[in-house]
Amino acid sequence: MGNSFSSTALPLLLVSSVLAGCASTTSTGDAPLNQKNWPWCSLLGGLVGGGIGATESATAAGGGAAAGVIIGGLLCYAQDGDEDDDGVFDRRDRCQGTPPNTPVRHNGCPLPQYPEPVATPPAPAPQDEVIVLSDLGEVQFATNSANLTPASMDTLDTVVAKLSGADVVAIKVAGHTDSTGSDAYNQGLSERRAASVTDYLSSKGVPADKLSSEGFGESKPVADNGTPEGRAQNRRVEIYVDR
Repeated sequence: MGNSFSSTALPLLLVSSVLAGCASTTSTGDAPLNQKNWPWCSLLGGLVGGGIGATESATAAGGGAAAGVIIGGLLCYAQDGDEDDDGVFDRRDRCQGTPPNTPVRHNGCPLPQYPEPVATPPAPAPQDEVIVLSDLGEVQFATNSANLTPASMDTLDTVVAKLSGADVVAIKVAGHTDSTGSDAYNQGLSERRAASVTDYLSSKGVPADKLSSEGFGESKPVADNGTPEGRAQNRRVEIYVDR
């Protein structure tokens, strides 16, 4: 019984020792035997086990070979690890050396990385606007008249496209005068001047159904009527653009 045990156990111990010395936990494949080539471990284990067993007897040779095949394969296969700590054992890791904290597939290869979507800022809300034409810079109307001067026409031409935009809801033209003359006269003059601007804009393509006009005479001064500059500033037309 003792001889039978020793003839079987000795090859097993020797095979285990030989393969344990060759096997490695490395996943780089530079060890003679490792988890990547466990079939070769089995073959080598069988040869070593059979050779060692043959020194005892033919029976021991067969048992040693069989044991070597099993132990060699299992030993190398068991030498498994996760060198790059990606959660995939090295024997199944097809992309070793993955950087830390990199999401990987089942085979250890990194998942596709897509850039974070860039949020598109909301478009700014349409802003209402007030366009002012006054005599402070250039005379907008002939004296005591509602006729537009060439300078005022040029100014209005520059804003026609803006006033014709689809975002424009309504346009109100307000006329104002200085305090020279009677209140009644100034009221009528401011109304005619506002209407004159409205008619001109309409003739240039601004939708007539969006246009309206109103006169305020001298009731809403924005400067001192006691100075020429103040009166020039008060003689104005304001275009209110509602978007």
